Amino acid sequence: MSDALRRQRAVHKALFDLYPEAPEGNLARHLNTLTALISGIVGSRKTNLPKIAEYTSDNALPESRIKRFSRWIDNGQIDQETYFLPYAQALIDSLAHVPFFLVMDASAVGRKCATLMLCVLYKKRALPLAWLVVKGNKGHFSEENHIALLQQVQPLIPDDTHVIFLGDGEFDGTDLQTQLEAYAWDYVCRTAKNTQILCHSKTFAFQEVAPIEGACMSFHDVRVTLQSYGPVNAIAWWEKGYADPLYLITNVENPRQACRWYYLLSEIARQRGGEVEARLRLPVRRAGCIFGSIPSFTGGQNGTGSFNLEWRSGEEASVSFSGREV
Repeated sequence: MSDALRRQRAVHKALFDLYPEAPEGNLARHLNTLTALISGIVGSRKTNLPKIAEYTSDNALPESRIKRFSRWIDNGQIDQETYFLPYAQALIDSLAHVPFFLVMDASAVGRKCATLMLCVLYKKRALPLAWLVVKGNKGHFSEENHIALLQQVQPLIPDDTHVIFLGDGEFDGTDLQTQLEAYAWDYVCRTAKNTQILCHSKTFAFQEVAPIEGACMSFHDVRVTLQSYGPVNAIAWWEKGYADPLYLITNVENPRQACRWYYLLSEIARQRGGEVEARLRLPVRRAGCIFGSIPSFTGGQNGTGSFNLEWRSGEEASVSFSGREV
């Protein structure tokens, strides 16, 4: 049996076993195409359709496979709720019994597009749960975008889950923090160095705090921004090896714990050297590609009833570069 066929059968079994009900008809056919897409991405470590077609296993000619994949990507009936959320829910359920780390980050992707993603951390990988893609270069997404992603994912997470939200970007508003507090989630968010801090009746810009390299300075029960949001805890942290200090806002009482959690993001960043980039022209076309760009994993039940995920290959593709148009 060829590697391509073995891989494709493993992906097919995982997708069909994880689906809440036995797929039939068009759903089954579409999942077969999704199987081939994932298998081709993992095998080729590329996201362009000709390369994917080279690493799939069926009796069709490569040109026919490319047309099949293109039709699937452009099919308006391939929606997030049917072809993605069932697997996102299975992933969430399998990890909800341990501290559940959510990461929100923005990246420049493809050709003049930017993606805002909300991911769950698993074994030093960021697995997408929700995303937005817009035209334009990387920059700040609005706070409304941040909250919209939270609202997509929060209903999927069991109420008793210990959620830690990590914001890797300059989160300058306070509505996001208000939403996180309403969910009773812990959070550690990077903020801009010019964020205003009110501490003991004194107001200063975060950048006025100058920790030495390797040091961590914390300010408890302060208020931030011109809206005087709080009380929160503020941290100025210059980890060894970083070019500049990081400025963090958190509701975590222990500043060292907050820094340890935030440090997990640097582990994710180290994996980004080999990411697979989808070179599709428009965000609306990415809406179909997201489901195939997510890396393949296989699942099996262990003795405790929790769900195990095992990476096969193509781990560099661990962060998906696709989404829906805003």
